[in-house]
Amino acid sequence: MIKQLYLLILFILPLAFVKAQDIDLSNWKVTIPASRPDDPSKPLEVAPPDILDFESNEALKPYFYKDPKDGALVFYANPAKTTRNTKYSRSELREQMEPGNNNVNWTFAQGGVMRGTLSVPEVSKDKKGEFHRVIIMQIHGRLTNEQRDLIGEDDNNAPPILKIYWDNGKVRVKTKVLKDANSSDVEILHEQAWGDDKGRNFEEVVDHHKFTLEVKVADGIMAISLNDKETFYYYGNDINKWGVFENYFKAGNYFQSRDPGSFAKVKYYQLEVTHP
Repeated sequence: MIKQLYLLILFILPLAFVKAQDIDLSNWKVTIPASRPDDPSKPLEVAPPDILDFESNEALKPYFYKDPKDGALVFYANPAKTTRNTKYSRSELREQMEPGNNNVNWTFAQGGVMRGTLSVPEVSKDKKGEFHRVIIMQIHGRLTNEQRDLIGEDDNNAPPILKIYWDNGKVRVKTKVLKDANSSDVEILHEQAWGDDKGRNFEEVVDHHKFTLEVKVADGIMAISLNDKETFYYYGNDINKWGVFENYFKAGNYFQSRDPGSFAKVKYYQLEVTHP
């Protein structure tokens, strides 16, 4: 009965959320495209509790800061330091259900909601005159230590089941699908078992204006809404199979360009994550 009530709230009733200056960073760590002092080959990460003092952390500027005019969190990125297994740089928050610990995450069976109001006010253009793309929200998969050891991997990285892009003024959603629907429970743990779907664009054009995204997940279903008007639903074999993975939310600016001089700025005015 309790789970049924939660699902009703999850997929029907909108969530209230807080003002920009009240965004709670207690369960987030941030990664920026600048070098770690102790290891210049890796990008700088700041986790709780240190992230709570981000405004006085000079190392985070100009990549992660509060806009003094409107109180929004600003995420700035350019082609600089990249994280492992990627070729792009990011100024991005990573959810930590237990502050400071990457090893506590959630499954689709447990569920969760991420809701944010944001804008992409500044983005560079490519040689064709089109804006560079930016990933603004994600749900990233993660292998448990047992799964990692079972398939012989050297880290816990799993594919992202969800990537939401700002794409030339529109919001684009891409998810992962199995290349072989009959893959075994062990085979689906391998990153190469998953491919990208064709992607979908919301009809509404957001340009550089504020917009609200809401991502809701529960056992066997994922829903993404834009401005509480249009919703994409994902369910079926791929989502059911994804239930084997742990997950965490991400929000910010995962910049999709390596062009010299390119950049993007993303602003979050409101951001909240909840789990039942």
